[in-house]
Amino acid sequence: MLITAPCVVSLTWRLADGQGEAIDDLTEPLEFFFGGHDLLPKVEEALAGHRTGYAVDLHLEPEHGFGDYDPALVCFEDRAVFSEHIETGMQFDGLPEGAATTGMKPDAIYTVTEIYPEHVVLDGNHPLAGMALRLAVKVCGVREATAEELEALTVSDSALSVVSTVPPSAQIH
Repeated sequence: MLITAPCVVSLTWRLADGQGEAIDDLTEPLEFFFGGHDLLPKVEEALAGHRTGYAVDLHLEPEHGFGDYDPALVCFEDRAVFSEHIETGMQFDGLPEGAATTGMKPDAIYTVTEIYPEHVVLDGNHPLAGMALRLAVKVCGVREATAEELEALTVSDSALSVVSTVPPSAQIH
């Protein structure tokens, strides 16, 4: 079966930064909805029209990956807003309840990057924002999408490592 929208592709990959340092190595195939919101547009473009067994090495500049780093997506919140068990790396879907910063994207995932006695630094950028990426992808399978997948335009168990995290209409990358 050719990869054409809509369908489901099963992929493995090796993701590295621009210097070749490994970021993610997916050795067990994972399914993604092709023609929806699961994959970055440049990844879909590279896979279109190919079959199981196809492999491609991609170089993605930030504008084709997860966008440029936006310092406006970083904010400082009062330490009292958080539980005492907060840790660097924790993530929030939107700003936490009680946050005082206004004008931040409500649907961004905010990562705790630093913790100080009086405040916590939250970053709404994708962890790979601003990075050039090298992606070696192999197609392990292609199948028709189910009715549920067609309705949702996604495969429910897709990983978020190299996928688009927001619909194309709202993408920041």
